[in-house]
Amino acid sequence: MKDACRISAQALRVAGEAVKPGVSTLEIDTIVRSFIEKQGALPSFLGYGGYPAGTCISVNNVVIHGIPSKEQILKEGDIVSVDVGAYYKGYHGDNAFTFPCGKISAEAQALLNATQESLYEGINQAVAFNRVGDIGSAVQRYVEARSYSVVRDYVGHGVGANLHEDPSVPNFGTPGRGVRLLPGMTIAIEPMVNEGTHHVRVMSDKWTVKTLDGKLSAHFEHTIAITPDGPRIMTLCD
Repeated sequence: MKDACRISAQALRVAGEAVKPGVSTLEIDTIVRSFIEKQGALPSFLGYGGYPAGTCISVNNVVIHGIPSKEQILKEGDIVSVDVGAYYKGYHGDNAFTFPCGKISAEAQALLNATQESLYEGINQAVAFNRVGDIGSAVQRYVEARSYSVVRDYVGHGVGANLHEDPSVPNFGTPGRGVRLLPGMTIAIEPMVNEGTHHVRVMSDKWTVKTLDGKLSAHFEHTIAITPDGPRIMTLCD
C-alpha cells in the first residue's frame, strides 16, 4: 500500500506541473494516466462506478468529481483541484491537491491555505484510539473559524484493498464520537471547503458537484495510516 500511495503522490505532482493557462483538463488527465500506467499501476478512478476518466479535475466552483474535458481550458486565476488514485498490487492510494493556475487572487489563495491547513489539523487527530469525530471536529473548527464552510454531502473514507471502505471520515463532527481509530487502519482525510455555503448540487452528468452559490471550493487529501507512533502520511513523493 505504501507503494500505491507513493505512485499516487507522484502522479499528483505530475498533474500539478501540468496546471498552466491554456492547458485543457483532458490533457492533464492524459498525462497523469500515462504516468500511473508507466509505474505498472492502474488509475483507481477509471471505470469506478462508471466514472469515465483517470482523474477528477475540479475548477473554481466545482467541489469534486469534475470530468476532464478537451473543451475546458484553464486560464490565469483558476484554482484547479486534482484528485487521483493509483491501484498497485492489490491496494489503492488516494490523494488530492488544489493548484493555483498562474497568479490567483488573494481571496482564492486564502481559501487554499485554510483548506490545506485544515487537512493537517485533521491529520493531527488521526491518533490511535481517537475517534473519527475528533478528526472531523478539528477540520470543522479550523475552517469555520475562518468563515468558510465544510461540505456535508461528501466525506473522507477508509482506503486499502478497495478505493472506498469503512469507516466514513466526515470533515465535521463531535469530539469523542464515531468509529474508534485503531493501529493498522488506513483512511483518506479530505476536507472539501467552500468560500460560501456548504450546500452543493450535482450536475446533469451525475458526477460533477458544484457549490450551490457559485463561489469557490478547494479540496486537499492524504491517505493516512494509523500507527502506535501517530499518524503516518502515506501519500508523499519521497
